[in-house]
Amino acid sequence: MRLIWLALLLSSCHGATTEAANGDAVTAKAHAIDGDTVAVDYRLLGADAFEKRQLCRRNDGCWPCGKAAQDFTSRLLKRSEVTIRTVGTASYGRPVATVDVDGTDLGQTLIENGFAVPRPGFLKADPSRASRYQAAYDRAVAAHAGAHAGYFLDPADWRHGKRLSCERRSDQNDER
Repeated sequence: MRLIWLALLLSSCHGATTEAANGDAVTAKAHAIDGDTVAVDYRLLGADAFEKRQLCRRNDGCWPCGKAAQDFTSRLLKRSEVTIRTVGTASYGRPVATVDVDGTDLGQTLIENGFAVPRPGFLKADPSRASRYQAAYDRAVAAHAGAHAGYFLDPADWRHGKRLSCERRSDQNDER
């Protein structure tokens, strides 16, 4: 899941506050949005959302669940206050973080709405979060939310080249 953290060089003029403003340092690759705005990508701790180009399958065919996950996250981030807390080391070249949107855990929200799966192996040091994420996943499955309305490949499998038959290229071998 790709998240953008915007840091204005003159943020105090705009009344913005961040933990980094208190002296916490984040080491990450960044790119310029414009002359005074820098963006940094974070990976969510313990939640693995569908990839942007990933498709999922329902009875009526395949649908862009990865794009839906991105759009869902984008809508949440645009309308709400966001708190980002870095934790642990980099994953896929990006710092790992927890993200709260208006005080609500973004990873849990994505999982509960069927746009991500929990990664309990990354939450061993945070059993409370692991339990909440599993409960959110169970609710999503029961409600047939998002990708649970049909069939999907785990995002990690998709990143490793597996594809559903509706998105498969002729040179790929997958029995699904």
